[in-house]
Amino acid sequence: MKKNIAYLHTKKQQQPITVLTCYDYPTACLQDEAGIDIVFVGDSVGTNILGYKNETEVTMADMRHHLKAVRRGVTDAYLLVDMPYASDSDVKQAVTNAKLFLSDGADGVKLEGGIEKVPIVTALTEQGIETCAHIGHNPQIHGTKAATHGKTFAKAKRLIEAAAALADAGAKLIVLEKITEEVSQIITETVDIPTIGIGAGRYCDGQVLVINDILGIGPPFKHAKRYQDYNHLTFEAICQYHEEVANGTFPTDANTSHIPPDKLARVQKWLKSAR
Repeated sequence: MKKNIAYLHTKKQQQPITVLTCYDYPTACLQDEAGIDIVFVGDSVGTNILGYKNETEVTMADMRHHLKAVRRGVTDAYLLVDMPYASDSDVKQAVTNAKLFLSDGADGVKLEGGIEKVPIVTALTEQGIETCAHIGHNPQIHGTKAATHGKTFAKAKRLIEAAAALADAGAKLIVLEKITEEVSQIITETVDIPTIGIGAGRYCDGQVLVINDILGIGPPFKHAKRYQDYNHLTFEAICQYHEEVANGTFPTDANTSHIPPDKLARVQKWLKSAR
C-alpha cells in the first residue's frame, strides 16, 4: 500500500512514524521492504556521501540526482526530499524548485526555518505541495555544531509559537531537531500535524535518523543508536580482499568460467596457423 499524508496523519499519537534518510537506490529498496514510513532524501547527502564540509554546499542538482535514484527503489513509502540551502529564499523560487522535486517523484518537500518560513509554507500549500517544516537545530542555518534548543522560557515559547504558525500555514509534518524533550512533547500535543523528532526525546509522533548513523558509518552521536558496525565490517572485508588478491588466493576456480575443451583446441589451432 502506498503511504500518503493522510495515512501518516492517522498515526499521530497512535503509532510512531518511522523515518530514515536515504541517498541511493539499493538502500531505498531495503528501507521500503522493511516498511519504513517515510524515506527521506536529506541534504545530509552532502556531508555523508558527497564529501562536502556542510549542508550549505548541496545544490538542487545534487538533490535531484539522489532523489531520482531513491525514487526508483521506493514503492510504498512516502518519499520526502529536502529543499537545499538557498533553494527556498523567496516564494517564487521555492515553488519552482519544489515543483521540480515533485516532477522527479517526491511526495513532499521539507524546508528549514521558523516563523520566517510561514509565507513559503503558505505558498507551497496553495500550490498543493505537501510541506514538512523543520525547527530547532537547522543545519543550513546553524551549521554542523548542534546545540540543544528550548532550554529557556523565551526560546521554548518561540519554538512553540513557530510550530503552531507553520502548522496553521499548511505544513503537513514538522521535524523537531535537538529540542528539549519537554518542549517537544508540548509541541506534539498542541499541533494537529505529526511531529518527527531527531534528538528531541521520546514523545514525538515519529523519529528520524541518518542512515549512516544507524549503520555505524562515521562517528557516533548521542541522539542516534548504532544498529550495525559498518565501518569495522567493511574495512575487514576490504582488507581481506586486498590480502587474497595480493597473495594469489583470489580468484579460485569457483570464481572463473571455462571455454569447452574442443572450442579451446580450435582456438589454439587457429593461433598456430596465424603465426
